Amino acid sequence: MKIVVLKFGGTSVGTVKKIKKVAEIIASYKRKNYKVMVVSSAMRGVTNELIKKSFEISDNFSVSEYDVLVSSGEQMACSLIAGRLIHNGYKSRSWLSWQIPIFTDGIHKNSRINQIRKKKIFEYLKEGGIPIITGFQGINNKGRITTIGRGGSDASAIMIAKFFNAEKCIIYTDVEGVYTTDPNKLKKAKKIKVISYEEMLEMASLGAKVMQPVSIQDARLNRIDIEVRSSFVKKSGTFITKRSNIINNKIVTGISFTQNDSKISLIGVKDKPGVAAAIFKPLSKNLINVDMVVQNISANGKETDLTFTIKTEDLSKTKKIIKENKSIRFRKLLLKKDVSKISVIGVGMISTPGVTFRMFQTLANKKINIQVISTSEIKISVLIDRKNTKKALVALHREFKLDKRK
Repeated sequence: MKIVVLKFGGTSVGTVKKIKKVAEIIASYKRKNYKVMVVSSAMRGVTNELIKKSFEISDNFSVSEYDVLVSSGEQMACSLIAGRLIHNGYKSRSWLSWQIPIFTDGIHKNSRINQIRKKKIFEYLKEGGIPIITGFQGINNKGRITTIGRGGSDASAIMIAKFFNAEKCIIYTDVEGVYTTDPNKLKKAKKIKVISYEEMLEMASLGAKVMQPVSIQDARLNRIDIEVRSSFVKKSGTFITKRSNIINNKIVTGISFTQNDSKISLIGVKDKPGVAAAIFKPLSKNLINVDMVVQNISANGKETDLTFTIKTEDLSKTKKIIKENKSIRFRKLLLKKDVSKISVIGVGMISTPGVTFRMFQTLANKKINIQVISTSEIKISVLIDRKNTKKALVALHREFKLDKRK
């Protein structure tokens, strides 16, 4: 059975007119003799409106009822898509997660799909039907509806492609694919034709908004190739696959950046085992994500300066937690907003020396000061003043010849 999984994001199904266009795309695969499975997000803005209503009802809204509430957005979109396909003469129906069923484990708001029953859907596909499946959700072992995190419809599509052994998994969105950097920030950004899971995961984690990191991780673990393409233009998109499928990698594949980071420095912390853990444990308990971390030991070996970054919306809470933390002592606490993390990413960096020097020299030539450095096998990230983000982006994009990608 030749199966294709098509996933449509909120912008793709944002209006009735767009849903009619989506139905045409679905029909085009049916005409190519595919057995088509569709996964849909909620219409654009619907989930946010539902969340807003939950806050108006209670500032401590039940997490299980939250999942019931927000999952209704996908139900509405799937019904409209199926209704349009039926209007056009196709056999179609919406399938809610509990009707298949799609089983999840984990906590409400952030569950993960672990099993999908295939019998009913296989029978429906054999009958020529087009199932329109609610993304972003499943049911737990108590029969309650669960959701799998914002952007979870991508993860739904990937797991459906896995369990049904689909030939293709195509993510339809409002952009033509993955770009070397944000095309809204840099007009010379180029669409990437092929990218590895690892590169895409780094780009998604570091600010690229095409797909959620957890979805890329699911695809990587299950070896599901993905194509990201636009619902609005008939052009090829970006193919996300394993590293060994990619020939002639460039040194750097793309550049990501963030613009909502803040830097925290604890000066004069006593250097002894367990100090870093004592600092970060209460932050972790309060669900504050710590990113870049740098530690400098003093010349006498008795003190250390510890610097790390967090999201700016967590700055006030982090400041309060640190000041109330009786298990640590420091001479000074420095807080700095308006910083940006910019990262160059590429599997080609593994076998190419000199990338770090080229990045640092390029920034130095533009008189951009580097405040914090973080590296991995395929990534170099630096923290700079936010006002220099565009300047750094342009310079690095040119230095690694991403402007010339064909």
